[in-house]
Amino acid sequence: MTSLFSAFAMYSQSPGTSFDVEALSGICGSISIACWIVVFSPQIIENFRRHSADGLSLIFIIVWLLGDVFNILGAVLQGVLPTMTILAVYYTLADIVLLAQCFYYRGLTLSDAQPTSDEEAITDEATEDSPLLSQAGDTSTARASRPTAADADRPRRSSSFSSFHSHLAQVDATHLSPATPLIVSSKPPAMSSKKPTSAFRTFFFNTTALVLVCAAGVLGWFLSTRSAQNHYSHHGPSTSSMGRSAAVRFDLWGQIFGYLCAALYLGSRIPQLLLNYRRKSTEGVSMLFFLFACVGNLTYVMSIFAYEPVCAKLEQEYAASQCDDGEWGREYSRYILVNTSWLIGSAGTLLLDLMIFLQFWIYRNNSK
Repeated sequence: MTSLFSAFAMYSQSPGTSFDVEALSGICGSISIACWIVVFSPQIIENFRRHSADGLSLIFIIVWLLGDVFNILGAVLQGVLPTMTILAVYYTLADIVLLAQCFYYRGLTLSDAQPTSDEEAITDEATEDSPLLSQAGDTSTARASRPTAADADRPRRSSSFSSFHSHLAQVDATHLSPATPLIVSSKPPAMSSKKPTSAFRTFFFNTTALVLVCAAGVLGWFLSTRSAQNHYSHHGPSTSSMGRSAAVRFDLWGQIFGYLCAALYLGSRIPQLLLNYRRKSTEGVSMLFFLFACVGNLTYVMSIFAYEPVCAKLEQEYAASQCDDGEWGREYSRYILVNTSWLIGSAGTLLLDLMIFLQFWIYRNNSK
């Protein structure tokens, strides 16, 4: 493994190639930041458009918020990359905004309860359009629910009144004139005017939004790099001043909070997966929300793996070998070990988000 790390270091620093590990880490980190900045916007807009947040699991948002809080504590104590700390703070603020929106539409409740059986039974009441005889397999149920002579008139009057009320609700004011015939549409206007969004249009919109956000991340990295180069041209490089004191350090409490964060991130997706499974639908859940989350987590993991040890940076500055035998591999291995909890949290969440995408595909025909 050490020899593999050393070979990768020699390749990345060879004069014949323009590949820069630090640049790759910066580009991936910038794209990740760009994705996480806008990740909550599609879901917030979806909730506002529907005037409802029933598609999201409140437990999912709350556990995600707790994971972000531990992410901040672990990132600060462990002294990880500045982009990781900035992202952790932003995650927490965005979680609070989304949670406040859910409470606004659903009230101060932590339940993801669906309509009860009593509420569902209302839709099964007999109307004048219902068949007089039940299906062949429901004859026993029909006998058990057959009305007696004492209450034979009450269901008929209730059904007639509900039918008259539903027809009256569809009557336009122009029909009050005796010259205008009363023609009641068999289909509600809201249903006839609703146009489903095509799959191609959704795919095109989501792809365009993703490409624009990734381009914004690359542009942000480019502008920040040029700004840093201008600073170094006036004040000199700061790599030599770091020396070998900037080596990766191990903080116990930082690691504890990091692994708690990873466990909460992994557990946060379970309530949403279960809610989608119970509803047999992903209606009210923005696909772009999880698409940005997937790309953000993927580039986040790549930015961590694309790490360049301090001795390699000193070697670039002095144009001479600064890494001892095996030092590059040892320092890189220690760096990955320190960031293992963040890798587990992001990579594991990425896999669970792919399961949510699978639910989007399975329940694609169940959305109303």
